[in-house]
Amino acid sequence: MSHAAQTLALRQAVARQPEDFIAWLMLADAELDGGQLAAGAQAAQRALQLRPHHPEALARLGRAHWQAGHHQQAAQLLEQASRGAPAHPGIALWLGHALEDAGPQHAEAAGAAYRRAHQLAPEAAYIAAHRLNWQRRLCDWTQLDALADQVRQAVSAGHAVVEPFAFLSESATPAEQLACARLRAAGLAAAPRPAPRPVSGRRLRVGWLSNGFGNHPTGLLTVALAEALHAAGELELHLFALNADDGSPIRQRLAAASRLHPLQGLDHAQMARHIRQTGIDVLFDLRGWGGGGAPGVLALRPAPVQVNWLAYPGTSGAPWIDWVLADGFVLPAALEPHFSEKVLRLPRAFQPSDTSRRLPPPPTRAECGLPASGAVLCCFNNSYKYNPRSVARLLAVLEAVPDSVLWLLSGPGQADARLRAVAQQAGVDPQRLVFMPKLPHEQYLARYALADLFLDTSPYNAHTTASDALWAGCPLLTTPGQTFADRVAGSLNHHLGMDAMNCRDDADFIARAIALARDPAALAALRRQLAAARAHSSLFDMAGFAGDFAAACRQLARG
Repeated sequence: MSHAAQTLALRQAVARQPEDFIAWLMLADAELDGGQLAAGAQAAQRALQLRPHHPEALARLGRAHWQAGHHQQAAQLLEQASRGAPAHPGIALWLGHALEDAGPQHAEAAGAAYRRAHQLAPEAAYIAAHRLNWQRRLCDWTQLDALADQVRQAVSAGHAVVEPFAFLSESATPAEQLACARLRAAGLAAAPRPAPRPVSGRRLRVGWLSNGFGNHPTGLLTVALAEALHAAGELELHLFALNADDGSPIRQRLAAASRLHPLQGLDHAQMARHIRQTGIDVLFDLRGWGGGGAPGVLALRPAPVQVNWLAYPGTSGAPWIDWVLADGFVLPAALEPHFSEKVLRLPRAFQPSDTSRRLPPPPTRAECGLPASGAVLCCFNNSYKYNPRSVARLLAVLEAVPDSVLWLLSGPGQADARLRAVAQQAGVDPQRLVFMPKLPHEQYLARYALADLFLDTSPYNAHTTASDALWAGCPLLTTPGQTFADRVAGSLNHHLGMDAMNCRDDADFIARAIALARDPAALAALRRQLAAARAHSSLFDMAGFAGDFAAACRQLARG
C-alpha cells in the first residue's frame, strides 16, 4: 500500500472511530511523513485531547513543531514527553533532533539526548548513527570507533537506514556510501517517470530545488552562475525555494536572475504539483540527502529528468534521480560504478562560485587573537569534518613549526575545549589553537588575508569553504581520496592548475605543510601563483561555466 493510501485509510479510520487514540497517533505519523505538517499537528492535538499529557502524543506534536522549524517549542514538548517516558529511545532521539536545532546553547544537551537514546537501544544502528554524527559535531570522540563500526556494519548488512549525509563523514568506501544511500531511498516510494515535453522552438526550462536560496553556502555558490545564465538568455531558470526569504542580498540577486517560486509551507504533493505545472524539463536537486532537503518531493517525479548536483557530494542511491553532474577529477571513471545515477561531466570543476564578492580590508592579527608573528595555518571547516586522523596531522604540522598557530572555526558546545584537550594530550600548547566565531560572510572572507595556508580535512573536504579560501587568495593543501566528498578540494586545485597542492597521502601532506610553513618566501610565491591562477583559470569563469551548464542541460533534456 502506498503512503497516500495508508494515510487515506487512517483518515477514514479516525472518522469511523474518533475515540481511537492509537489511530490518531498513527495518522499524525503518516501526515508528518508526507509533509502535511498542519494535519499532523492536528492529529497529535486530537490524541492529546483523548489522553492529556500522554508522552506519545506530546512527542508527535513536538515532531510537528520541529518539522515546521519551531525548534524551541518542539524541544519543550519533547522534553515533557521524555520526562513522561524516560525509557523511550524514540522520544529521546526526537528530543536530540529538536535540541540540535534549537540553538547553540542546547548543543551539549542534544548530545546527551542522543547518547541516552542509544543507551536505551544499543542495537539500533540508526540511533547510533545520530549519536555518532552529533558527537562528531561536538568533537566528542568517546567510543567513536565502536559507534562507527556499528553503523558501517549495519549498512553493509542492509540492516539499517542511516542518513547518507552524516555517513559521508565516515571512513567508508564508495560501495558502502552507495549501499547507505540506497537503503535510505528505499523508504520512499518512487512515482513513474513522466514523458519529456517537446522543446523545439522554445527555451529549455531548468529548475533548481534547494533550501539554500539565500545567505547559505548553496546561495553563495550559485548566485553568480544564475546571473550569468540570465545574461546569456539560453535557459529559462526557475528556483524552487524550500526556505523562506531571509532578506539577504543573495536572495534578492537570485530572485532577479530567475523565476523564484517560494514553496515553504506546502506539503510534498503540493510542491511536486507546482513544479510539474511549471513545466520543468530538467530539475536539479541542490540539496539531496542533506538536512532541509525534499527527497520526498523528487520521489513524486515532478520533472522528466532529475539531476543530483552540487550540495550533496555523493550518490543519491535513488531511482528517481537520473543523472549526477560532476567533473572528471571529483568523479573519475573508477568511482562511476558506485553511483546509481548516470554521470555527466562538465569540462571544468563541477562547483561554481560567486565571483562578484568583495574582499574587504582585513582586520589586524591582534583583533583576531593571532600572535604578531609566525605562520598562521587555518582550517575553517565545520567541526563534524574534524576527526582523530585529520586533527593528528594538523597537530603534527603545528608541533614541527614552533612559531605557528592553528586557526579554526569555533564549533558548537564544548567542541573547542575538546580540541584543545586533544592538542594538550599530543604535547602541543592548547593556546596555539585560535578559534574564530562564525561571522558575516564578508568579515570571514577578509580574514583569509591573515592566513598563510589552509590545511584540509579528510574524508570530508572543504567544499564551499575551499572555494572561499581560494577566491580570497589563501592556498589550500589537501589529500584527494577515493570518494566524491574527499575529492572536491582536489578538484578545485586541479582546475586552478595547482595540482602540486594535492598530496599523495598524510605523510606527504604533513611534510609539504611543514616545508611551506617554515618558508615565508615560498608561501608568498604560492600566493602569487594562486592570484594568477584565479584570474586566468576556468574555476572562477562564470560566463564560461554558464555556457557549459547550458550545454549540459540540453544534453540532459535529450536523455
